[in-house]
Amino acid sequence: MENVHIHASADVSPKAKIREGTKIWNNSQIREDAEIGENTIISKNVYIDSGVKIGKNCKIQNNVSVYHGVTIEDGVFVGPHVCFTNDMYPRAINPDGSIKSASDWEVSKTLIKKGASIGANSTILPVIIGEFALIAAGSVVTKDVPDYALVMGVPARIVGKVNKEGRRVE
Repeated sequence: MENVHIHASADVSPKAKIREGTKIWNNSQIREDAEIGENTIISKNVYIDSGVKIGKNCKIQNNVSVYHGVTIEDGVFVGPHVCFTNDMYPRAINPDGSIKSASDWEVSKTLIKKGASIGANSTILPVIIGEFALIAAGSVVTKDVPDYALVMGVPARIVGKVNKEGRRVE
């Protein structure tokens, strides 16, 4: 791991793949089999679950939770306190009352495409967010988002289009 900065308080699995130029800050946890691309910044208190894939040149801000089943492509911005979910039918127990195990669970997939931005305090259900799409702060994304779409609200709805700079266009 050349030119990688990992803060002393971070917990990075030796089975994680961390690429050159990446910075991992205070109290973050990177689980086994996670992959983080070149020059990506993982800010304070970020949780990256096992098997998560994050591309190069991404910025993952403080207190973000990225759970198993999520893939984030290159150049994505994820604002503070964003939470990615991965279970469409969350339950702690089975119908018979027994506690659910890993074999009782079906992971749902999420894909965040190149250049997308997700605003602070957003919740992302298992969806596909298109290239250079912009998710407004505080949104709850329950459906796929097209390329270059601007979405906001609870649930998030398309309210316009943006360019590669994130500026609204007609």
